[in-house]
Amino acid sequence: MGAFIAAATGFPAVVFTAALAVVVLYWLLVALGAADAHGHGHGHFHSRAHSGGRWLGGVPVTLAFSLFVAVGWLISFCASVLLVPSGPAGVLVGAVVLIGTGFVSWYATKLLVRPLHRLFPDEHGPSRLDFVGLTCTIRTGRVDADFGQAEVRAADGSAATVQVRQTGNDALAGGSTGLLYAYDEPGEFFWVAPYDSALDPRTGPGTTG
Repeated sequence: MGAFIAAATGFPAVVFTAALAVVVLYWLLVALGAADAHGHGHGHFHSRAHSGGRWLGGVPVTLAFSLFVAVGWLISFCASVLLVPSGPAGVLVGAVVLIGTGFVSWYATKLLVRPLHRLFPDEHGPSRLDFVGLTCTIRTGRVDADFGQAEVRAADGSAATVQVRQTGNDALAGGSTGLLYAYDEPGEFFWVAPYDSALDPRTGPGTTG
């Protein structure tokens, strides 16, 4: 047992031992529900909270990093026992082993995550284009070609405040319902038109249940 601890806490294995301790602690927090196993946040575009969480092979960064650390620890531990001598020479050999372990672990992790990719289908973050075709509620006193804001609800029920613009003579006032029919990327706003639910074939009076 003493030899195991000495090898695990000696150079170069100690570098991966420390990382492995962090990984184990992280997965314990995941098991307790205090951390996200996918390693990325979830948010909506209006708060810009969405962040990617993909790394090697398209799997969550936490899983790929955990595999990298686990493989690196095993290699560095075995190398410490079999290859690294004691004394000053051990520092030089240990440095070479550490660098080599990093490269070997990287490529080994790439091979290990390939069959796991199918378990983690690609997820695309929320897009402004998702709101085109949805109705909104005007939140400003007026909407014209230069000014206007509205509140729109995404499919998941979350609300977002967006910039809207309108052309034509049909005025949109605060509290009225509009239809987002196009998005202007350079201006970062939606074109909106008055919406009448009676004209919607999905909700109009002619709809049968």
